[in-house]
Amino acid sequence: MTRTAAVHGPRPVRPAFSDILRLGLLGIRTRGPRAALSALGISIGIATLVVVTAVPASSQRALMDRLSALGTNMLRVAPQANSDPPVVLPADADAMAARIGPVTGASAVANTHTTVLRSDRADPADASGISVLAARTNLLGAVHGTVRSGAFLTSTTARFPTVVLGFRAASRLGFDRVPVGKEPGQVYVGGRWFTVVGILDPLPLAPDLDSAVLVGWKAAQDRLGFDGHSTVVYVTAREAQIEAVRAVLPATVHPQLPGLVQVSRPSDALAAKRATEQTLSVLLLGLAGVAVLVGGVGVANTMVVSVLERRREIGLRRALGASRGQIRGQFLAESVVLSALGGGAGTVLGAAGAAGYAVSQSWPVVISPLALVVGGAGAVVVGMVAGVYPAVRASVLAPTEALAAV
Repeated sequence: MTRTAAVHGPRPVRPAFSDILRLGLLGIRTRGPRAALSALGISIGIATLVVVTAVPASSQRALMDRLSALGTNMLRVAPQANSDPPVVLPADADAMAARIGPVTGASAVANTHTTVLRSDRADPADASGISVLAARTNLLGAVHGTVRSGAFLTSTTARFPTVVLGFRAASRLGFDRVPVGKEPGQVYVGGRWFTVVGILDPLPLAPDLDSAVLVGWKAAQDRLGFDGHSTVVYVTAREAQIEAVRAVLPATVHPQLPGLVQVSRPSDALAAKRATEQTLSVLLLGLAGVAVLVGGVGVANTMVVSVLERRREIGLRRALGASRGQIRGQFLAESVVLSALGGGAGTVLGAAGAAGYAVSQSWPVVISPLALVVGGAGAVVVGMVAGVYPAVRASVLAPTEALAAV
């Protein structure tokens, strides 16, 4: 019994990936000006994608910062007014509040029930409307306050007879600034002289402090007979958890009588901030989608025109034995390489343009790394998708039809 060798036709040669890539680069090099214009169109599309996401993101961050300055993360804790018997917060109420997980800061003030005068000869009636409060040294951070002149209380100055004046209190007492290099002014508090070391800017989040004279906690205990119990506690927390913190604050700062503790509701600015953030996020997604769509249409149009212009080349290659797969690979490689070149250039141009515009508007520069990755990788993906139809169309073109159409 003899075996007859099977006769097989010649197997088509499958080019390696590097060969297909070289064919794509060759097509781009031989059509330099048109390829450059095509890459430019793609780069403009990707740059637009980066710009339309980065510029609104920078604007959004600036707006969110301004809204945050309105106290979106601050709560005010105080005993219920006119309760019988009066509710007194613990001396360490602010420290108790600070132990809540999402809380980022807590401070306190307390009424010392003393009066302040411009001098020991002033009329006591001049002190009406000005309160003397013991204050923690971290108060400014909790109420988002700033110092207009001088300095705020520190761990050192809070132990001595020094005061910081609220904006309106300073005006009432005749102070407009703390002199530098000269002897500072003094006020008469509870029958003792206290040195003025600072004046605050207006505090929109804690307007009651504008008419207050702030004394160090230790100095108030030693010199004014202060009992150490907090009157108001200011709490800052992570915005996402502000409602949860508000719910547990009464039981935290006064476990015995939580129902007699009042906590301010979150600022209306927080609701506005969340609504604005959601709206702008949807807008950013929409703009990014439109930019990607425009870029994809541009790549597809470029490759379809390329197939129509290169029918003779396609016909010759098919007549010389190139398979349909090789033709598809060549045009798909050209599309991807062209998109990658344009996408890389567009990503750099878009990032530079967005950063420059943000700086010119005094906005924080916000360029998402995701946008840069999407700009580069997205260009390649769009090139692949947009090049499928032209590649398939080129591969099904018959050699005789291609040569006859020239």
